[in-house]
Amino acid sequence: MSTPVPASGEAQREVVDLCAELIRFDTSNPTSDERACAEWVVARLAEAGIDSQLVESAPGRANVVARIPGTDPERGALLVHGHLDVVPADAAEWQVPPFSGEIRDGYLWGRGAIDMKDTVAVMLATARHFARTGTRPAREIVLAFLADEEAGGRFGAHWLVEHRPELFAGVTEAIGEGGGFSYALDDTRRLYPIENAQRGMAWMELTATGRAGHGSSPNDENAVTDLAESLTRIGRHTFPVRLIEPVRALLAEAARLQGVDIDFDAEDLDAELAKLGHVADFMQVVLRNSANPTMFTAGYQTNVIPGRATARVDGRFLPGHEQELIDTIDALLLPSVSREWVNHDIAMETGFDGPLVDAMCAAVRAEDPDGHPVPYCNPGGTDAKAFTKLGIRCFGFKGLKLPADLDYGRLFHGVDERVPLEGLRFGVRVMTRLWQDC
Repeated sequence: MSTPVPASGEAQREVVDLCAELIRFDTSNPTSDERACAEWVVARLAEAGIDSQLVESAPGRANVVARIPGTDPERGALLVHGHLDVVPADAAEWQVPPFSGEIRDGYLWGRGAIDMKDTVAVMLATARHFARTGTRPAREIVLAFLADEEAGGRFGAHWLVEHRPELFAGVTEAIGEGGGFSYALDDTRRLYPIENAQRGMAWMELTATGRAGHGSSPNDENAVTDLAESLTRIGRHTFPVRLIEPVRALLAEAARLQGVDIDFDAEDLDAELAKLGHVADFMQVVLRNSANPTMFTAGYQTNVIPGRATARVDGRFLPGHEQELIDTIDALLLPSVSREWVNHDIAMETGFDGPLVDAMCAAVRAEDPDGHPVPYCNPGGTDAKAFTKLGIRCFGFKGLKLPADLDYGRLFHGVDERVPLEGLRFGVRVMTRLWQDC
């Protein structure tokens, strides 16, 4: 086994440039595609002698898959995946042009800087380092650079799983986005939430049907009114706390580190968790199911009451609590309102154990002695939902150390997205250790 890349190694120097180049490809989804960026990824791998396949699911919707042999052919392969697409950005709202890849104040700025071209750059830099130095990972690594994650993976991970599953033959575990970033516990210590669970997605369209009529006349079958009332009920509903194991474990470790005694069986658990301060705020989104109205469409003229109105709701459910969400939504709807799925996808949970988990934790601790890896439930969804369908055990782990004052969560899909340069270098060091020890 070769020595990991030193702190001054070429991989750490080039990861910043790789990330900047990636950002300069406008892969906005749905307004652009990934083909040019994918071809660039193929070329960067080829420069280091790594063969890859470019697979289009539709014109322009490009994915790249490559394999790096490991030292132990008897072990299952590790899939390391990242997506090439990003959400759109309005340049007028940004301090810098969002696709410029500009470096300022110790950060690399641009759309995708943390979601997730930073991780794609780390994947590339690490792979190129292994190839250049002849280093072989502990097990075979399958790299996947994917399309369409921001719109549900219909042209990316889900398409590949359905149409090209042989590309992932032999893979038993996977790491992708959704975890492995630092969260400041205090001035000196950091949690590193490693995703081993995800909430499920239940996006739905609600349709109210009523009696059309003149806007000046009374109407007790007004579709707009019924839909608005149903949405208000949903939007103001607070689901009960459901403390799944990854969430409990993170909170328990935070309590231990802070010297706080938490009664997880207390009747008023919210009050107990408030003892954890900002950590409890950080975890609020995964303490319960949620449903938020996001879109409303009705009518075509001010003086006409429409006979139909529609709306969209973003529902999310914790592992094991899908039926609770569905039953609650149905109970909150008025009789005139029906629902149908727009996007309905699974929740995920796996144990926080095994050699891969041990290797992720060890890689973090080696590079950040004040870092504390913990289990984590991702409140959103990632491409891992697709790979789970192949029986692959999925985790979220990117290896990113952040300044304590950077509000990482607000940068996702937000304005002035940026990643610290040292965070990128940290990621290369962590990923190199992980590949050699996993």
